[in-house]
Amino acid sequence: MNQPVPAAASPANAQQRYEVRRADLPLSCPQPSVALWNSHPRVYLPIEAEGGTSQCPYCGATYVLVD
Repeated sequence: MNQPVPAAASPANAQQRYEVRRADLPLSCPQPSVALWNSHPRVYLPIEAEGGTSQCPYCGATYVLVD
């Protein structure tokens, strides 16, 4: 049986600062491209309500809205 090979995911919490665009909203940490098996639970962050920046309560990563 051949099973599809999943796309490579980036390591969990590899960065401490991420730039995001409105097209990336709703914003969650970890990002959808990160493997969840070695990360904290996904949490949604209110970046627009926070003046364009938001910080993850689990890992401390900072997200900055750039557009």
